[in-house]
Amino acid sequence: MKRFWVFLFVFMFGLSAQGHAGAACYDHREAEAEQGIRIHSELMVIGLNCAHMADANGNNLYLEHKKFTLKHEKLFAKYEKIIMDFMRRNGESNPDKAMHALRTKFANKISTDSAQMRPDIFCRTFSKRIEKASKMDTEAVRKWAATPFPDYPVSKPLCASN
Repeated sequence: MKRFWVFLFVFMFGLSAQGHAGAACYDHREAEAEQGIRIHSELMVIGLNCAHMADANGNNLYLEHKKFTLKHEKLFAKYEKIIMDFMRRNGESNPDKAMHALRTKFANKISTDSAQMRPDIFCRTFSKRIEKASKMDTEAVRKWAATPFPDYPVSKPLCASN
């Protein structure tokens, strides 16, 4: 009988945690962090797919992405921490693994776009993002990440109190 009550307690707690995690919402800082991670992930895929191309100044697009990452590494680390803290607060048992899964989801989305286009068209269409990003300072990147994009909504709704 004791096992039954322990099982029931664990089961109900698990349901409660799942319900809470599923219903969780982002504040504006968390939404910005997720969008920043999405932008960074997409730029990585563009850089990898278009590494054979140069930007208008003759710079290799993959190397430009790497420079962008290095220039803003503290911001991206902060964004990851914000999202992993959110995940932890909302019942995620392995936030690091969940963060990798989130990045993979974002990378897969743009990789799918890439696979549906000829490589030259994909690179011509999306390489401009790396050129634009490479000129940004940290505040410009934050503003970009904080801008809502209807075609790329964040994975959680914004909290009503924001």
